[in-house]
Amino acid sequence: MAIYKRGYERYQGPLTNHWTRLLVLPRFAWQRLFQQRLVLILLIASLIWPLLCGLFVYLSNRLDLLPSIPGDIKNMLDINGKFFLIFMNTQAVFSVLLAALAGPGLVAPDLANNALPLYFSRPLTRVDYVAARMAALVGLLSLVTWLPGLLLFWMQSGMAGWGWLAHHWYLGAGIFFGFAVWILLVSLVALASSAYVKWRIVAGGLVLGFFFILTGVAQMLNAILRVDWGSLLNPTRSMYIIWSAMLGEEPPPGPGVWACVSMLAVLIVLLGMILERKLRAVEVIS
Repeated sequence: MAIYKRGYERYQGPLTNHWTRLLVLPRFAWQRLFQQRLVLILLIASLIWPLLCGLFVYLSNRLDLLPSIPGDIKNMLDINGKFFLIFMNTQAVFSVLLAALAGPGLVAPDLANNALPLYFSRPLTRVDYVAARMAALVGLLSLVTWLPGLLLFWMQSGMAGWGWLAHHWYLGAGIFFGFAVWILLVSLVALASSAYVKWRIVAGGLVLGFFFILTGVAQMLNAILRVDWGSLLNPTRSMYIIWSAMLGEEPPPGPGVWACVSMLAVLIVLLGMILERKLRAVEVIS
């Protein structure tokens, strides 16, 4: 048979499975991310606070080594929901900074160089593309959020005993699921910002502006209208209220937990709609 007659024959060789194809994108994305000095510096800096918290956990379980500490100070060294709430709030700030540095570089170059037709000409859908890009960001943010949080939780459980774990098991669940929702929100903000503006530097600034500007707008509404529902526009405040409920702490004054959950759900849907609108292989300009 002539060669030109074989040009349109279907490939009959072995096929890779769907998950293998999907993990190709985050694998190369992680290589590029860890080659960036700013990302590595910020990643190392974000691990300092978990190390200090680990030292705090050790000291709180070894108070017999410091018998001269007053009783009031010993009560402050107790490991409870308040301790993990402070830890989560601090690491959330580092996760936003990491997303602002790493997130825009995942999507913006593909849009700037019109690479989406090359991706979507393969057995890869838009949902697969977003999931792969998000997997790269989720893996990076997990290193500074729920992974060190659960290590602290199991460290405290191992030193305090099974009795403490039986009474405080909900803290581990709150750390994991609370950070899971936060990572989903931050990742969607980073990807949507990158898809919307297409420039990495501007997209990184937009990620930071998203959280800081909404915080200012929420405080302004509360002050002008003398209400507290304006805090719903502040995703960090809403997430803090949800975390407080998950960790068994009294939520701060403001909207209820379910109102915050509903607002975050609406925000996640809107960010998904932005990605669905912007990530297309063909762009029609009217």
